[in-house]
Amino acid sequence: MEQDITNIDFSKGDGIVPVIVQDVNTKEILTLAYSNKESLERTLTTGNSWFWSRSRKKLWMKGEESGNTQKISKVLVDCDSDALIYLV
Repeated sequence: MEQDITNIDFSKGDGIVPVIVQDVNTKEILTLAYSNKESLERTLTTGNSWFWSRSRKKLWMKGEESGNTQKISKVLVDCDSDALIYLV
């Protein structure tokens, strides 16, 4: 469901929200990751998938080490504005 991404509720998850990453063509679920406000802003600005690492406590871009980047086709928000889907 498309929602206003400026109203994401980061408060429910201590500043992060879950992100399902899905292949836009095959609909295959690729991963479950987490985003904070800064990683979402970077995702929207750059068009690449950025996430928050809960274990390393830092931002990371998918593919920054492996070269397997994910180009964003669309960002979807659930009805409660506390979870995202990145179509890549």
